[in-house]
Amino acid sequence: MEHLNQVHLNGLRAVEVAGRLGTLAQAAEELGVSVGAVSQQILKTEQQLGRPVFARTPKGLVPTQFGAELLAYLSRGFRELSRGIALTQAPNQVLLTLSVAPVFAAKWLVPRLHRFQAAQPGLQVRIDAAIELVDLDHSDVDMAIRVGPGGWPHVKAELIHRQRVFPICAPHVAKQLKTPHDLAKVPIIQDKPSVIRDFFQVRWNMWLALHGMDEGMLETVGPSFSDSALCLDAAIAGQGVMLGWHTLAADALADGRLVKPFAEEADTGLGYYLVTSPARGNDRKLAVFKTWIRKEIEAEFGN
Repeated sequence: MEHLNQVHLNGLRAVEVAGRLGTLAQAAEELGVSVGAVSQQILKTEQQLGRPVFARTPKGLVPTQFGAELLAYLSRGFRELSRGIALTQAPNQVLLTLSVAPVFAAKWLVPRLHRFQAAQPGLQVRIDAAIELVDLDHSDVDMAIRVGPGGWPHVKAELIHRQRVFPICAPHVAKQLKTPHDLAKVPIIQDKPSVIRDFFQVRWNMWLALHGMDEGMLETVGPSFSDSALCLDAAIAGQGVMLGWHTLAADALADGRLVKPFAEEADTGLGYYLVTSPARGNDRKLAVFKTWIRKEIEAEFGN
């Protein structure tokens, strides 16, 4: 970064625009100054750099070999600066950026987003699929949707759906399951390591306890995956039984690729939360999305 002190930023900007557009006149028009001012800025910059950026020809400015290399860097740099400066402007009321866990985005949210877009055609949604926590006060993310116990500090978290778990499997596998004890006869698909399992202790025991059972009674170990979406695919393929939840399995259950062999569901103590910065107040685009997703959840799961 110390090399930037050797050259004035205005001069580099004049060089980049002239190199991109090819003439001093066009550069002067974009920068809103005279042709002479652009020419002087370029000359001064070349003196500061100690090397010519352009060759002056009857056809106009032609980058030297050094100039061509420099211009490639300058163009990328000024594009990034422009994007950074855009973050300092007033909140974009046309773009809604959501930070969402990849599995929730892929298996539930994205297949339903067309209904939100139809209801709000003037609002564009951008999905940032990530599980990492985000600083909502110092990023371009407007809202996060997170699974957990709630009660996080320094944010506003609104519960939209309580997470309940239950066994799911392909229809032909379900035919082998007359009672919960029959789970010992089929492969159990292992979801590990997973964020939910490791950090919030969502285990088979939560569901098995409803039937006086525990994990030690599940004797057949099936395939193991580090991603819940892969576990779901394995269950659909008939490779065993997995412990699922509504937003993961909703579409596969609805179209019959999966079934719930038993009706009981276990409350995990976790929930899906809309997480926003308290500083955002009554932001319209947040309000319309909150209203929409609450209605979707209510219509599909009842809460």
